[in-house]
Order: sequence, then C-alpha cells, then structure tokens
Amino acid sequence: QLQLVESGGGLVQPGGSLRLSCAASGFTLDYYAIGWFRQAPGKEREGVSCISSSGGSTPYADSVKGRFTISRDNAKNTVYLQMNSLKPEDTAVYYCAAVRYLCPPPSRPYEYDYWGQGTQVTVSS
Repeated sequence: QLQLVESGGGLVQPGGSLRLSCAASGFTLDYYAIGWFRQAPGKEREGVSCISSSGGSTPYADSVKGRFTISRDNAKNTVYLQMNSLKPEDTAVYYCAAVRYLCPPPSRPYEYDYWGQGTQVTVSS
C-alpha cells in the first residue's frame, strides 16, 4: 500500500521551531518530488514548498521564504520541512504530497499523485 505519513506537528510558541517529516511507505521517494501544503480553518489550501526528485529545485511560498527549509533524505525515504521563526499565521494542518520528478506550480495541487493525512501545527502563546 502506497502511503505518505506526516509527523512532527504540535503546539509551539511564536518564534519557535518545528521540524515536520513526510515518510513514504510502499514506494521509494527517489523518483518523486515532494510538496508541502497547509490549510488553515476557513482558508484555501496553500502551497508552502516543494523539493524535486533531484533536490535541485526547492521553491518556497513568499510567506515562508527565509524561515522554512525543505530537505530530503532518500536513504530514510523521508522529506523534512524545518520551520523556524514560527508565527501565529503559520497555524494550519500541514500535508505532504508526491508527484513524479518535478515540482508542479503551487496553484496545481491536483497534479500530485499521493497525499498524506496531515499534521496539525499550532503557533500560539
């Protein structure tokens, strides 16, 4: 069974950090680009970042640029999203998704083939 599982979410104070993980089972991530998306209550899903299968392309949303870093460890079949300097507006459910090779534009999440169930991130004092 092909599956993506997110972990690492939780409650953190403003200015704090979290590292999200996206682990694949049933398939290897070597040939897949992995995107991170988030959705806050009452808001549309937003593309946060993506990493291509080679790791050579890592676009970020303007809202997270300079604060978030995406990386991948193919030996562990896992992609990470390091989130620093967190703000209350980063509060959302974060999802990872997989698509072959290249990152689609963030406006086309329907191009992804596999999705995880999401992990809640809450930034609050």
